[in-house]
Amino acid sequence: MLFIFIRFDNVTKKKMKLQIFKILARVNKAILPSYTKQKLDISKATKFQLIIIGWRAFVTINSLN
Repeated sequence: MLFIFIRFDNVTKKKMKLQIFKILARVNKAILPSYTKQKLDISKATKFQLIIIGWRAFVTINSLN
C-alpha cells in the first residue's frame, strides 16, 4: 500500500514540474528576445546570446515532456 502512495507522489511531482516549466516558457516568450525573428546567425552570436538561446531551448524541451 505504501508503494501506491510513493508512485502517486512521483506523478504529482512530475505534473508540478511540467506546470512550472510551462509557466517559465510563457515568461521567456514574453521577456526574452527571439533571435529567430531577428535572423541572428548563431556563428556570430555573443556568449550572452548563446546563453539565452540555450536557456530557452532547455525550458522549451522540459515544458513539452
